[in-house]
Amino acid sequence: MSGDPIIRVRGLKNSFGEQVVHDGLELEVRRGEILGVVGGSGTGKSVLMRSIIGLQTPVEGEVEVFGEPMIGRDDEDTVEVRKRWGVLFQGGALFSTLTVAENVQVPLKEFYPDLSPELLNEIAAYKVVMTGLPAEAGPKYPAELSGGMKKRAGLARALALDPELLFLDEPTAGLDPIGAARFDELTRSLRDTLGLTVFLITHDLDTLYAICDRVAVLADRKVIAVGTIPELLALDHPWIQEYFKGPRGRLAAQAEGRREAEVTR
Repeated sequence: MSGDPIIRVRGLKNSFGEQVVHDGLELEVRRGEILGVVGGSGTGKSVLMRSIIGLQTPVEGEVEVFGEPMIGRDDEDTVEVRKRWGVLFQGGALFSTLTVAENVQVPLKEFYPDLSPELLNEIAAYKVVMTGLPAEAGPKYPAELSGGMKKRAGLARALALDPELLFLDEPTAGLDPIGAARFDELTRSLRDTLGLTVFLITHDLDTLYAICDRVAVLADRKVIAVGTIPELLALDHPWIQEYFKGPRGRLAAQAEGRREAEVTR
Protein backbone atom coordinates (compact mmCIF):
# COMPACT_ATOMS: atom_id res chain seq x y z
CA MET A 1 0.00 0.00 0.00
CA SER A 2 1.66 3.19 -1.18
CA GLY A 3 -0.34 5.51 1.07
CA ASP A 4 -0.80 8.37 -1.41
CA PRO A 5 -4.38 9.73 -1.40
CA ILE A 6 -6.58 8.55 -4.26
CA ILE A 7 -9.62 10.49 -3.00
CA ARG A 8 -9.53 13.91 -1.33
CA VAL A 9 -12.63 15.59 0.11
CA ARG A 10 -12.30 19.12 1.49
CA GLY A 11 -14.88 21.34 3.20
CA LEU A 12 -17.83 19.32 1.93
CA LYS A 13 -21.33 20.59 2.71
CA ASN A 14 -24.49 18.76 1.69
CA SER A 15 -28.01 19.82 2.56
CA PHE A 16 -31.56 18.93 1.60
CA GLY A 17 -33.71 21.97 2.22
CA GLU A 18 -33.00 23.08 5.77
CA GLN A 19 -31.51 19.73 6.74
CA VAL A 20 -27.72 19.93 6.71
CA VAL A 21 -26.20 16.47 6.33
CA HIS A 22 -22.52 17.40 6.02
CA ASP A 23 -20.78 20.60 7.04
CA GLY A 24 -17.03 20.99 6.61
CA LEU A 25 -16.43 17.29 5.99
CA GLU A 26 -12.82 16.28 5.29
CA LEU A 27 -11.57 12.86 4.17
CA GLU A 28 -8.68 11.21 2.36
CA VAL A 29 -8.68 7.65 1.02
CA ARG A 30 -5.27 6.08 0.50
CA ARG A 31 -4.34 4.08 -2.55
CA GLY A 32 -4.61 0.33 -1.97
CA GLU A 33 -6.55 0.44 1.28
CA ILE A 34 -9.98 -0.82 2.23
CA LEU A 35 -11.53 2.13 4.03
CA GLY A 36 -14.66 1.38 6.02
CA VAL A 37 -17.15 4.24 6.41
CA VAL A 38 -19.50 4.03 9.40
CA GLY A 39 -21.98 6.29 11.11
CA GLY A 40 -25.43 6.38 12.61
CA SER A 41 -28.63 6.54 10.60
CA GLY A 42 -28.92 9.85 8.78
CA THR A 43 -25.23 10.75 8.94
CA GLY A 44 -25.00 10.72 5.15
CA LYS A 45 -22.73 7.78 4.37
CA SER A 46 -24.35 7.14 1.00
CA VAL A 47 -24.65 10.88 0.35
CA LEU A 48 -20.89 11.15 0.80
CA MET A 49 -20.29 8.38 -1.72
CA ARG A 50 -22.72 9.95 -4.18
CA SER A 51 -20.93 13.29 -3.79
CA ILE A 52 -17.61 11.67 -4.66
CA ILE A 53 -18.93 9.91 -7.77
CA GLY A 54 -20.91 12.89 -9.01
CA LEU A 55 -24.49 11.81 -8.30
CA GLN A 56 -24.96 14.44 -5.60
CA THR A 57 -23.98 18.10 -6.04
CA PRO A 58 -22.67 19.54 -2.77
CA VAL A 59 -23.50 23.04 -1.60
CA GLU A 60 -19.82 23.69 -0.88
CA GLY A 61 -16.49 21.92 -0.92
CA GLU A 62 -14.02 20.15 -3.15
CA VAL A 63 -13.70 16.54 -4.26
CA GLU A 64 -10.68 15.15 -6.09
CA VAL A 65 -10.37 11.61 -7.44
CA PHE A 66 -7.07 10.51 -8.97
CA GLY A 67 -5.99 14.14 -8.65
CA GLU A 68 -8.88 15.38 -10.81
CA PRO A 69 -11.47 17.84 -9.45
CA MET A 70 -14.96 16.35 -9.73
CA ILE A 71 -17.38 19.10 -8.68
CA GLY A 72 -18.80 21.51 -11.24
CA ARG A 73 -17.62 19.56 -14.27
CA ASP A 74 -19.68 17.95 -17.03
CA ASP A 75 -19.74 14.19 -17.43
CA GLU A 76 -17.78 14.55 -20.66
CA ASP A 77 -14.94 16.23 -18.76
CA THR A 78 -14.71 13.45 -16.18
CA VAL A 79 -15.28 10.40 -18.38
CA GLU A 80 -11.69 9.19 -18.12
CA VAL A 81 -11.84 9.35 -14.33
CA ARG A 82 -15.19 7.60 -14.16
CA LYS A 83 -13.81 4.74 -16.21
CA ARG A 84 -11.36 4.08 -13.38
CA TRP A 85 -13.95 3.33 -10.72
CA GLY A 86 -16.77 0.84 -10.22
CA VAL A 87 -19.78 1.08 -7.92
CA LEU A 88 -21.86 -1.55 -6.13
CA PHE A 89 -25.02 0.16 -4.90
CA GLN A 90 -27.19 -1.14 -2.08
CA GLY A 91 -28.96 -4.36 -3.01
CA GLY A 92 -27.00 -4.68 -6.24
CA ALA A 93 -29.25 -2.23 -8.16
CA LEU A 94 -29.46 -4.57 -11.13
CA PHE A 95 -31.66 -3.83 -14.13
CA SER A 96 -34.49 -6.31 -13.69
CA THR A 97 -35.20 -6.67 -17.42
CA LEU A 98 -31.58 -7.58 -18.25
CA THR A 99 -29.79 -10.83 -17.58
CA VAL A 100 -26.76 -10.91 -15.30
CA ALA A 101 -24.45 -10.92 -18.32
CA GLU A 102 -26.32 -8.02 -19.91
CA ASN A 103 -26.10 -6.07 -16.64
CA VAL A 104 -22.33 -6.56 -16.60
CA GLN A 105 -22.15 -5.32 -20.19
CA VAL A 106 -23.92 -2.00 -19.44
CA PRO A 107 -20.79 0.02 -18.50
CA LEU A 108 -18.83 -1.63 -21.31
CA LYS A 109 -21.41 -0.52 -23.86
CA GLU A 110 -21.51 2.98 -22.35
CA PHE A 111 -17.79 3.63 -22.54
CA TYR A 112 -16.77 1.29 -25.38
CA PRO A 113 -19.71 1.17 -27.82
CA ASP A 114 -17.64 -0.43 -30.59
CA LEU A 115 -16.89 -3.68 -28.74
CA SER A 116 -18.14 -6.73 -30.60
CA PRO A 117 -20.96 -8.86 -29.11
CA GLU A 118 -18.52 -11.75 -28.86
CA LEU A 119 -16.05 -9.75 -26.79
CA LEU A 120 -18.82 -8.33 -24.61
CA ASN A 121 -20.05 -11.85 -23.87
CA GLU A 122 -16.51 -13.03 -23.12
CA ILE A 123 -15.78 -10.19 -20.70
CA ALA A 124 -19.14 -10.59 -18.95
CA ALA A 125 -18.60 -14.33 -18.51
CA TYR A 126 -15.17 -13.72 -17.02
CA LYS A 127 -16.45 -11.11 -14.55
CA VAL A 128 -19.32 -13.36 -13.45
CA VAL A 129 -16.94 -16.19 -12.59
CA MET A 130 -14.44 -13.77 -11.01
CA THR A 131 -17.00 -12.80 -8.38
CA GLY A 132 -17.73 -16.38 -7.40
CA LEU A 133 -20.92 -16.90 -9.37
CA PRO A 134 -21.36 -20.08 -11.42
CA ALA A 135 -21.02 -19.60 -15.17
CA GLU A 136 -24.68 -20.55 -15.64
CA ALA A 137 -25.70 -17.42 -13.70
CA GLY A 138 -24.91 -15.25 -16.74
CA PRO A 139 -28.17 -15.92 -18.64
CA LYS A 140 -30.34 -15.63 -15.51
CA TYR A 141 -32.44 -12.61 -14.59
CA PRO A 142 -32.12 -10.86 -11.19
CA ALA A 143 -35.46 -12.28 -10.05
CA GLU A 144 -33.98 -15.77 -10.39
CA LEU A 145 -31.07 -15.01 -8.04
CA SER A 146 -30.71 -15.17 -4.27
CA GLY A 147 -29.80 -12.04 -2.35
CA GLY A 148 -26.15 -13.03 -2.15
CA MET A 149 -26.01 -13.83 -5.86
CA LYS A 150 -27.51 -10.43 -6.68
CA LYS A 151 -24.75 -8.74 -4.67
CA ARG A 152 -22.09 -10.71 -6.58
CA ALA A 153 -23.75 -9.91 -9.90
CA GLY A 154 -23.71 -6.22 -8.98
CA LEU A 155 -20.05 -6.57 -8.06
CA ALA A 156 -19.33 -8.21 -11.43
CA ARG A 157 -20.85 -5.16 -13.12
CA ALA A 158 -18.81 -2.83 -10.91
CA LEU A 159 -15.65 -4.65 -12.03
CA ALA A 160 -16.55 -4.66 -15.73
CA LEU A 161 -14.09 -1.90 -16.66
CA ASP A 162 -11.18 -3.27 -14.59
CA PRO A 163 -11.35 -0.31 -12.17
CA GLU A 164 -8.67 0.85 -9.79
CA LEU A 165 -11.22 2.17 -7.28
CA LEU A 166 -14.26 0.30 -5.99
CA PHE A 167 -17.21 1.80 -4.10
CA LEU A 168 -19.29 -0.64 -2.06
CA ASP A 169 -22.49 0.55 -0.36
CA GLU A 170 -23.62 -1.87 2.38
CA PRO A 171 -22.50 -4.94 0.41
CA THR A 172 -23.28 -7.46 3.17
CA ALA A 173 -26.62 -6.00 4.28
CA GLY A 174 -29.31 -8.66 4.25
CA LEU A 175 -26.87 -11.55 3.94
CA ASP A 176 -26.64 -14.36 6.46
CA PRO A 177 -23.41 -14.51 8.50
CA ILE A 178 -21.83 -17.15 6.25
CA GLY A 179 -22.71 -15.27 3.07
CA ALA A 180 -21.46 -11.99 4.56
CA ALA A 181 -18.15 -13.58 5.60
CA ARG A 182 -17.67 -15.01 2.12
CA PHE A 183 -18.36 -11.63 0.54
CA ASP A 184 -15.80 -10.06 2.87
CA GLU A 185 -13.23 -12.67 1.84
CA LEU A 186 -14.02 -11.99 -1.82
CA THR A 187 -13.57 -8.24 -1.33
CA ARG A 188 -10.19 -8.67 0.34
CA SER A 189 -9.06 -11.19 -2.29
CA LEU A 190 -10.03 -8.86 -5.13
CA ARG A 191 -8.24 -5.96 -3.46
CA ASP A 192 -5.08 -8.02 -3.08
CA THR A 193 -5.25 -9.59 -6.56
CA LEU A 194 -6.29 -6.55 -8.57
CA GLY A 195 -4.62 -3.83 -6.50
CA LEU A 196 -7.93 -2.10 -5.80
CA THR A 197 -8.67 0.76 -3.46
CA VAL A 198 -12.02 0.13 -1.74
CA PHE A 199 -14.41 2.72 -0.27
CA LEU A 200 -16.73 0.54 1.82
CA ILE A 201 -19.89 1.82 3.52
CA THR A 202 -21.02 -0.67 6.12
CA HIS A 203 -22.65 -1.12 9.50
CA ASP A 204 -21.30 -4.67 9.79
CA LEU A 205 -18.80 -4.82 12.64
CA ASP A 206 -17.52 -8.20 11.49
CA THR A 207 -16.64 -6.65 8.13
CA LEU A 208 -14.81 -3.76 9.79
CA TYR A 209 -12.68 -6.09 11.90
CA ALA A 210 -12.09 -8.65 9.15
CA ILE A 211 -11.01 -6.59 6.13
CA CYS A 212 -10.82 -2.82 6.74
CA ASP A 213 -7.39 -1.21 7.00
CA ARG A 214 -8.87 1.99 8.42
CA VAL A 215 -12.33 3.19 9.41
CA ALA A 216 -13.82 6.66 8.95
CA VAL A 217 -16.53 7.63 11.44
CA LEU A 218 -19.29 10.04 10.39
CA ALA A 219 -20.99 11.98 13.18
CA ASP A 220 -21.85 15.60 13.94
CA ARG A 221 -22.10 16.30 10.16
CA LYS A 222 -18.46 15.45 9.43
CA VAL A 223 -15.79 12.78 9.69
CA ILE A 224 -14.90 12.93 13.37
CA ALA A 225 -12.14 10.31 13.23
CA VAL A 226 -10.22 8.09 10.81
CA GLY A 227 -7.91 5.30 11.87
CA THR A 228 -7.44 1.65 12.63
CA ILE A 229 -9.92 0.11 15.03
CA PRO A 230 -7.39 0.15 17.92
CA GLU A 231 -6.81 3.85 17.24
CA LEU A 232 -10.54 4.54 17.27
CA LEU A 233 -11.02 2.56 20.48
CA ALA A 234 -8.54 4.90 22.17
CA LEU A 235 -10.84 7.90 21.52
CA ASP A 236 -13.44 9.00 24.04
CA HIS A 237 -16.20 10.06 21.65
CA PRO A 238 -19.46 8.58 23.02
CA TRP A 239 -20.75 7.25 19.68
CA ILE A 240 -17.45 5.54 18.89
CA GLN A 241 -17.31 3.97 22.32
CA GLU A 242 -20.91 2.75 22.13
CA TYR A 243 -20.49 1.43 18.59
CA PHE A 244 -17.27 -0.51 19.07
CA LYS A 245 -17.60 -1.44 22.75
CA GLY A 246 -21.29 -2.31 22.84
CA PRO A 247 -22.40 -5.96 22.90
CA ARG A 248 -22.13 -6.46 19.15
CA GLY A 249 -18.78 -4.69 19.01
CA ARG A 250 -17.38 -6.94 21.73
CA LEU A 251 -18.61 -10.05 19.91
CA ALA A 252 -17.03 -8.90 16.64
CA ALA A 253 -13.73 -8.18 18.39
CA GLN A 254 -13.76 -11.59 20.03
CA ALA A 255 -14.49 -13.31 16.73
CA GLU A 256 -11.62 -11.47 15.04
CA GLY A 257 -9.32 -12.40 17.91
CA ARG A 258 -10.19 -16.06 17.40
CA ARG A 259 -9.52 -15.78 13.66
CA GLU A 260 -6.12 -14.20 14.25
CA ALA A 261 -5.23 -16.89 16.79
CA GLU A 262 -6.11 -19.63 14.28
CA VAL A 263 -3.95 -17.99 11.61
CA THR A 264 -0.90 -17.79 13.90
CA ARG A 265 -1.10 -21.39 15.12
